[in-house]
Amino acid sequence: MTRMQPLAEGVRAKSFGEGYNPTLVDRFGVWLSARQIRRFVPDFRGRRVGDFGCGYQASFARTVLEEAGSVTLADVSLAPELIAHPKVTAIQGRLPEVLGGLPAESLDVVLCVSVLEHLWEPLEALTEFRRLLAPGGVCLLNVPSWRGKRYLEFSAFRLGLSPAEEMNDHKCYYDVRDLWPLLVRAGFRPSGIRCFSHKFGLNTFAVCRTEA
Repeated sequence: MTRMQPLAEGVRAKSFGEGYNPTLVDRFGVWLSARQIRRFVPDFRGRRVGDFGCGYQASFARTVLEEAGSVTLADVSLAPELIAHPKVTAIQGRLPEVLGGLPAESLDVVLCVSVLEHLWEPLEALTEFRRLLAPGGVCLLNVPSWRGKRYLEFSAFRLGLSPAEEMNDHKCYYDVRDLWPLLVRAGFRPSGIRCFSHKFGLNTFAVCRTEA
């Protein structure tokens, strides 16, 4: 199943990885994030997974398609073979608005990796993630830190090792003290939140669990 939402003027029209091959720096970052995801969700068998801002190729979601019960993908554009996959619900459009039609408590795992920094309304997205999580579910988030800003921009603007358009699309950066209050405001309970620095201090990672 696929849904599409018209993009407003000024909103990016391409997903991460669409029309270019990710660089070595990009792939290394994706690999580090995948390691953290597998650390907190080692088994996806039968899980209902949502990967929001998954990128054109949904590189991580592809690795769990066979074992997951179902996978919901959302980004401004998605590869045709993902849209056609029988386990995939494909939603093409802008976050967080495109998530409003999904039923509450319908997902066991929510992933949002290196996406929140691109959103004008991150709290609205986090509130949607909390709404969508079933009891006992987990939301995993990765965002670049303020320390990471310096290195990301140097890599993109000076060295050309990362896409400059991705860095120019950033709206904010997040240390633990920035992200944690947003998670609480979105409805996650402090007892269910673990928020920490990773990727050599260049990123912040959050694990948010709901009570069973």
